Amino acid sequence: MKRRSLLKAFALSATFLSMGISLQAYAADTIKVGIMHSLSGTMAISETPLKDMALMTIDEINAKGGVLGKKLEPVVVDPASNWPLFAEKARQLLSQDKAAVVFGCWTSVSRKSVLPVFEELNGLLFYPVQYEGEEMSPNVFYTGAAPNQQAIPAVEYMMSEDGGGAKRFFLLGTDYVYPRTTNKILRAFLHSKGVQDKDIEEVYTPFGYSDYQTIVSNIKKFSAGGKTAVISTINGDSNVPFYKELANQGIKSTDVPVVAFSVGEEELRGIDTKPLVGHLAAWNYFESVSNPVNSQFVADYRAYAKAHKLPNADTVVTNDPMEATYVGIHMWAQAVEKAGTTDVDKVREAMANQSFAAPSGFTLTMDATNHHLHKPVMIGEIEDNGQFNVVWQTEQPVRAQPWSPYIPGNDKKSESPVKTGGK
Repeated sequence: MKRRSLLKAFALSATFLSMGISLQAYAADTIKVGIMHSLSGTMAISETPLKDMALMTIDEINAKGGVLGKKLEPVVVDPASNWPLFAEKARQLLSQDKAAVVFGCWTSVSRKSVLPVFEELNGLLFYPVQYEGEEMSPNVFYTGAAPNQQAIPAVEYMMSEDGGGAKRFFLLGTDYVYPRTTNKILRAFLHSKGVQDKDIEEVYTPFGYSDYQTIVSNIKKFSAGGKTAVISTINGDSNVPFYKELANQGIKSTDVPVVAFSVGEEELRGIDTKPLVGHLAAWNYFESVSNPVNSQFVADYRAYAKAHKLPNADTVVTNDPMEATYVGIHMWAQAVEKAGTTDVDKVREAMANQSFAAPSGFTLTMDATNHHLHKPVMIGEIEDNGQFNVVWQTEQPVRAQPWSPYIPGNDKKSESPVKTGGK
């Protein structure tokens, strides 16, 4: 009797052991991909769609056989618009979850929070949002715009006859790294064009700020001194009350145009955009661009939103950081296939000169030395349906200058190569 029980116990142990081996083999047969975006807090309005786009892209790649014959397994974390928590979540993804790559962050302060972690652990981050350009890390691929791919062309446009011939500039932003550094660059650029400090006003508000009555009133007063443009680097959900206050005080685009660097289709979704018609945004992609790749991209996302019952699935939109997320994941997958491994050093080398036919209508290329995408620049006017009419764009993608020549001493750094090996 005891012998029979013992044999059963051995058989049961063998079964569990084989199941364990099977589960281990299954786990080893997937490639973990980290997705690190704020799904709560002030930045959730902007970052949640990037998480959804990343999951859609992973599903798309898996449906075609995955990468290196393995399915991609997403690991989603929510740093909750809490900058120190981004670093904790990054360490979790790299050390605990063993993610081969991470797609995430929006604000530069969140990116700077995680950067030491990625460099210490030799992880790989794909960063999908425009930023101030003062960085080149071997552990980051920047798929958003540098200042010469967004901010500087936008200000040049506002100074042009087509853009309204602005002579005075109200620089309004959220109080953190990206707006302050970008405005430092723009102030130096404006100086190079003969604009004096008396014709530049610079104002910052905290994350989540909502009371724009006094600021908008000051914009009206400032604009009385000459043709004025507002350059907005407001981030997150503060954009909603800002644009509402513009409408409340009757500021029209024909009088004082606003060009925004962090307002896209998602931020305008759900607000009455009729009073905002004619105000501008500068990006590298708009949902409204007409080409077959974009038509499929938009249709696929709408179908994904309905199939996965995303909030307000009937009105979902695509935007620039979502396109950058989509392009970045596909480029990483191509580089892994080329390298034949997910090893960070080998994937980093394989990323050089990767190209992808993007929804923007352009074939985007990853620069071989500075880890930034070559991107087209587009300026769009807000329409009453919440979409943008592209009023100006470059003929070809523009190579990023991650070190701005408009900050003294940085002119020689614009060609600084990124190290391609080690940490």
